[in-house]
Amino acid sequence: MGKLEDKSREKSKRKNLQYAILQTVAAVGVLSIGLVAPNVIKALSKLGIIPNNRQREYITSSASKLVKRGLLFYNGKKYCLTPDGEKLLRRWKFADFKLEKPKKWDKKWRVIIFDIPEKKKNTRNYITTLFRQAGFLRLQDSVWVYPYNCEDVITLLKTDFGVGKYLLYLIVDELENDKHLREDFDLI
Repeated sequence: MGKLEDKSREKSKRKNLQYAILQTVAAVGVLSIGLVAPNVIKALSKLGIIPNNRQREYITSSASKLVKRGLLFYNGKKYCLTPDGEKLLRRWKFADFKLEKPKKWDKKWRVIIFDIPEKKKNTRNYITTLFRQAGFLRLQDSVWVYPYNCEDVITLLKTDFGVGKYLLYLIVDELENDKHLREDFDLI
C-alpha cells in the first residue's frame, strides 16, 4: 500500500481514538487513564484503532494532544472535558447525524434560509455539508428544505456554530411547485 494510504489510515485512527477519549470523558465526566484502560483499551484494540504493544502510551499521548488543543483539562490525575471539547464532540456527532423520519408526513415543509458572512465561510461550508448529509435538499443558494420537524437540530446548529442571527427556520404549509420535492423525499 502507498504512503498516502498509510498516512490517511493513521490520521483516521488518531481521530477515532480522540473521538473515543472525548466521548468517554463526556459520558463519565472525568477520565483517569488507569480506570478506563482495561475496558476501553480492549475495545479500541479490537477495532484496530490503537496498536496492542503500546496501548497505554498511545492513549496518554492522544489525551495529551487533546489537552494541548484545549479540548481536555488535566489536573494531574484526571482528564475533564472543556467547553471547546464539548463543542468539538457535538460537531463530530453532527457529522454522523441522521434525522428520524416519522411514519406520516404532516404536509408541512421546513425551510432553512441562511446568509452567513464571508468571514465565517468555513462554518457556512460545514453547515451546507451537514444539511446534505442529513438529507436536506437545496432549493436555491443558501435555501434548504426538509419535510419533517428538524427544529431541535437547527437550534443546536445555531448555538454550536454561533450563526443564530444568520439562519432562519420556517415552517411552510404550501410550497409552489413542490411535486419534484415530494418525489425526491418519496412523499408521493
